[in-house]
Amino acid sequence: MKSSLLMVAYQCGPNMGSVSQIGWEWYQRMAKRRPITLITHSRNRAALETAGAPLPDSHIEYIDTEWLAGPLYRTASRLFPGKEHAIFLLSSLDYYLFDFLALRRARQRQAQGQHWGVVHVPTPVSSAAGTRLHNLGLPLVRGPLNCGLGNPAGFGDVLQQESQWLNQGRKLGQWIAARLEKTSQRQITLTATAATRSAIPKQQQQMPMLENGIDHLNFTPSLVPHRRPTEPLNILFVGRMLPVKGVNFLLQAAARLIKQGYPIELTLVGEGGKRLDWQALSVALGIAQFCHFTGNLPLAQIPDLMRQCHVFCLPSVRESGGAVILEAMACARPVIAYRFGGPAELVTPDTGVLLDANSPSELIEALYHCLLDCHQNPERWAQRGAAAAKLLHQPHPMGFDWEYKMDLAEQLYEQMQLNEVLPSCHNARTLHA
Repeated sequence: MKSSLLMVAYQCGPNMGSVSQIGWEWYQRMAKRRPITLITHSRNRAALETAGAPLPDSHIEYIDTEWLAGPLYRTASRLFPGKEHAIFLLSSLDYYLFDFLALRRARQRQAQGQHWGVVHVPTPVSSAAGTRLHNLGLPLVRGPLNCGLGNPAGFGDVLQQESQWLNQGRKLGQWIAARLEKTSQRQITLTATAATRSAIPKQQQQMPMLENGIDHLNFTPSLVPHRRPTEPLNILFVGRMLPVKGVNFLLQAAARLIKQGYPIELTLVGEGGKRLDWQALSVALGIAQFCHFTGNLPLAQIPDLMRQCHVFCLPSVRESGGAVILEAMACARPVIAYRFGGPAELVTPDTGVLLDANSPSELIEALYHCLLDCHQNPERWAQRGAAAAKLLHQPHPMGFDWEYKMDLAEQLYEQMQLNEVLPSCHNARTLHA
């Protein structure tokens, strides 16, 4: 029988946001493989119970720090009205209290006779979120983490809209983390990107693994819909409506093409502080009838939208990861993205186009020419989509399929319990491998 696993996930719940979804994927998939105790925040309880948790052969412990998180959120909302990134950073400071209480709860269960083989902390995905859980004396897995990304040059005004200067505060979090944690051969940090690997102290054992993944049962490949030259090019965006996501750049590039007589339909999925502004921009540009702002949609509806589009576009100027890029590629859709951060490590010349730009105007120009090429060379772009699906629907050492990721994690758990280190721990790889 496989040993029991202790999973501590501050963020964990379906349809609660990207990082919470990561926590949920780890819990619900690993619970099918071995006995598991999940320690998570009480704010996740409703979503977990709605999804049927606790799952068979698992147990959930809830930690409540809302007496601190609530005032933090209200203070952050007053200081940074409408700036979701800044509000999230400040209101998440209760994590350090959560971690302290999670350790205390786990020690109580140990004193009562509970035994675990390994501790895994899949969320948060930031190196600033240190943990004391090594004090349990068990092998410890952290991550996959996705952090350490800097800022692109030339987009200062865009970044300032979300108070990106607050990211400097992560350095304080990393300093705190360095004092909370103890490096040992029984601890491994899973790292998602080159920036993350650079941000983690060199003395820490690392193993490359993407923080996100795809479900091959839902995100299946299909032929790109045939389109005559007179029919619209269907472009899909999925993401938060935040300044850094660059939807305004996409709208301006599309408006230029539409005015030149190229038919285009834009489907824009997501919610956020800039949605109303960007809807107003589509009206001002005279393209509102070609733009469909859907708001947030359930994850289950995204695969169909992927398969209905001709190309997926993520013009984000600061994207640490790129789960939606993986999902589009798995559906055999070519991808357009800005060459920075996670997308630069996910998109290859065979699967899409990475745009180079040092200013908003340059990015709009690059988007315009790229979309024009989509219109004029549909077969070339369909070939990129097919290549993307081929890449995604095969095992890869970075673990971009959720079930294969679980296989890698289980192998890691067993090796760590035997005090062994996987050979791949020092070999950082990307999807380009």
